[in-house]
Amino acid sequence: MALPSSTPLLPASPHPSPSPKPTLLPPRLSSVRLQPRLSLSRRRRCLRFLERPAERRRSGRRLWCCCSSSGSSYEVGGAYPDEELDPQDRLGATQEGNQKVDSAQYEALLKGGEQVTSVLQEMITLLEDMKMDEASEKVAVELAAQGVIGKRVDEMEPGFMMALDYMIQLAERDQDDERKSLLEVIKETVLAHLTKKCPPHVQVIGLLCRTPQKESRHELLRRVAAGGGAFKGENGTKVHIPGANLNEIANQADDLLETMETRDVVPDRKLLARLVLIREEARNMMGGGILDERNDRGFSTLPESEVNFLTKIVALKPGKTVQEMIKNVMEGKDEGADNSPEENSGEKVSGGITGRASLSGRRPLPVRPGMFLETVTKVLGGIYSGNVSGITAQHLEWVHQKTLQVLQEIAF
Repeated sequence: MALPSSTPLLPASPHPSPSPKPTLLPPRLSSVRLQPRLSLSRRRRCLRFLERPAERRRSGRRLWCCCSSSGSSYEVGGAYPDEELDPQDRLGATQEGNQKVDSAQYEALLKGGEQVTSVLQEMITLLEDMKMDEASEKVAVELAAQGVIGKRVDEMEPGFMMALDYMIQLAERDQDDERKSLLEVIKETVLAHLTKKCPPHVQVIGLLCRTPQKESRHELLRRVAAGGGAFKGENGTKVHIPGANLNEIANQADDLLETMETRDVVPDRKLLARLVLIREEARNMMGGGILDERNDRGFSTLPESEVNFLTKIVALKPGKTVQEMIKNVMEGKDEGADNSPEENSGEKVSGGITGRASLSGRRPLPVRPGMFLETVTKVLGGIYSGNVSGITAQHLEWVHQKTLQVLQEIAF
């Protein structure tokens, strides 16, 4: 079983968010790759970089992520490039003709940047006292990050993660892999410390997001449901798995999905696909499977976009053509394409079911992976409860299975 050996990267923090509607910031679930030597010139470049983007930081954008639990919420600041902003925010910025952030946000960004600078300086001081070769550099950098972050994590500025994300974006733009790798080590270390403050089911979601193999995720869920414990990973390291309730895991993943899918623009399709897989697999392992009564979200009506698309593919014979249609929509194309701000600001009345005018008069959201599978499950439940299962039920089961296969390809 290929269990992850590192701490999950699901961002969480007890700092309150100034945003009235927190949205999810997807973690970048990539491995850290460091260059062979941490040379003196590299250290100087890191410090020069921290002073250079002071003017450019003014165009930084605000985004807050949220991992909510039954009794509390954990939030941490983050940032997205302009093209991934919520269209409403982007439209407002265009109308103003200026992309400046408000004074409070700018102040938080500067304070966070100063703290990142301080962390880097302290890390470099520690690394200068170490004698490293090429093989030990990666471990030395991670140890330095653990030591510096460990004593500061409880006093992190609310803008720390926002500034860190912005600096990583600048490093990517400048194609400076050395600088980016050092900043990513800091980010992973901070997220690892913050994750420990999360409830067990949130930690499990972080572990599952880092487990690409379906069989390994199922094994992980079985051990979580059995109470967790310490297990040996594939590389011989011990992995501590918390015990959690499958229903809480599925509900938490569903809450995160709802936060992402109700936006006009989905910021991270990979994370979205992973959360859908986690929700569906956790539900499938519960007593009643995907039709378990605990999975009923109490919808009195089904979403227009998903019903329209489901009606379209059910009318076609199962096969490669339908599978390609599902794949395109799950990737954000065709019926799943994000709404643009121009479309949202227009007065066009949306089309409802089978092309009729929408009763609400509002443009519906595009087809979203989580809501689409929710619709398929709801329709299946109605078919099975009426004892009329037949070719339609088999077709829907096939659609459900193929959708999960497509999401597995997108997620990992």
